[in-house]
Amino acid sequence: MEKFFKLKEKGTNVKTEIVAGITTFMTMAYILAVNPNILSAAGMDPTAVLLATCLASFIGTICMALMANLPFALSAGMGLNAYMAYTVVLGMGYSWQVALLAVFVEGIIFIVLSVTSVREAIFNSIPLELKRAVSVGIGLFICFIGLQNAKLVVGGATLVEMVDFKTDFNTVGITSLLALVGIFLMAVLYVKKVPGSILIGIFGVWILGILCQLMGIYVPNPDTGFYSLIPSFHMTDFSKLGETFGQCFKVDMSGVGIFNFIVIIFSFLFVDLFDTLGTLIGVASKADMLDKDGKLPEIKPALMADAIATSAGAVLGTSTTTTFVESAAGVGAGGRTGLTALTTGIMFLLSTLLAPIFIAIPSFATAPALVMVGFLMFSGITELKMTEENYTSAIPAYICIFSMPLFYSISEGISLGVISYVILNVCCGKAKKVNPIMYVLTVLFILKYIFL
Repeated sequence: MEKFFKLKEKGTNVKTEIVAGITTFMTMAYILAVNPNILSAAGMDPTAVLLATCLASFIGTICMALMANLPFALSAGMGLNAYMAYTVVLGMGYSWQVALLAVFVEGIIFIVLSVTSVREAIFNSIPLELKRAVSVGIGLFICFIGLQNAKLVVGGATLVEMVDFKTDFNTVGITSLLALVGIFLMAVLYVKKVPGSILIGIFGVWILGILCQLMGIYVPNPDTGFYSLIPSFHMTDFSKLGETFGQCFKVDMSGVGIFNFIVIIFSFLFVDLFDTLGTLIGVASKADMLDKDGKLPEIKPALMADAIATSAGAVLGTSTTTTFVESAAGVGAGGRTGLTALTTGIMFLLSTLLAPIFIAIPSFATAPALVMVGFLMFSGITELKMTEENYTSAIPAYICIFSMPLFYSISEGISLGVISYVILNVCCGKAKKVNPIMYVLTVLFILKYIFL
């Protein structure tokens, strides 16, 4: 493992990497419950989707570990799964088989773009200031996700507001309080430099939740999304995978217009491309993996792993598989090599056997991890130069940062950051400092807002 993953060179060890891998998995395990729930709305079998998600995550994450030696994990992307189920299938009226075919084609396009270094060129064209801003923006974004998962942030008259702990105390109230306990527990452990502090915090909050359920303080209510915290022990029905496996190739295209099909493909393509690039930029920046020019040496195999996972996931029967921002949790726990990803991938494979156990991990237990990792990524804001002579870079960085949490999208943050960077520099007479690829991206982003 030392020779293959270069642990000493990366300043880490086997124990740290394994703990980091488990931490990443624990923060991602919610996808095993959420993805089947979302895609079942499109008429897909939930158990089949669960198995497809586990296997696609395993394939993609193992590819990331062995091909790129990076601590990033992959799974069915949130947002992309909702787009497939609610927009393409329920909204446009196409079958889920057609949607899976679009995802498969998107993955093939990504493989071609990765082989031809187009995705790598896009990554390298983004200026260092924006890359640092992406890391900070993702920090705020995943913190916001964590607060929502913990039910600490809810909708209200001001769009978002703090939860009322007294309302539905036996469900929302107590779980929100447990999430707060988890945040402070992780913070104390992290400050005291306790190894595996984030993972300890997740298990600690989960155990507290189980105790609250046993004492009647927490009362499960499946109708409102509050399930038992005590895991059940039963095997998964593997025969169900046959209901989605290879179905993307059994499509009747007679009722699908070619233009509409292309629009669907490019919608998946844009969101996946820049979500992935944003995640790689942000997490790699936090892990100090970028070189002095802001480039990621292992970017090509990382992008190839992502592309392979997308196509494999479509064949298995799940929506676009992409690099997960929750990988930052493993990086925050010290993960620096592919051994972290290998551990996460094995956990996804094991979850095909013990999925009911992993699904029992409540979101209020993993939410504090996202809040804590958000803090670690936000600390990169000190590297941004907010001086007057650097305003043409600082203002786009600021736009990129606030766009991610407020528009709930990594790709939107990158889009607006790139557009504002190019326009501001051109208008201020600094057009020569802009990479030519940035002009192409600006035009494509503007066209995306017009047509997609």
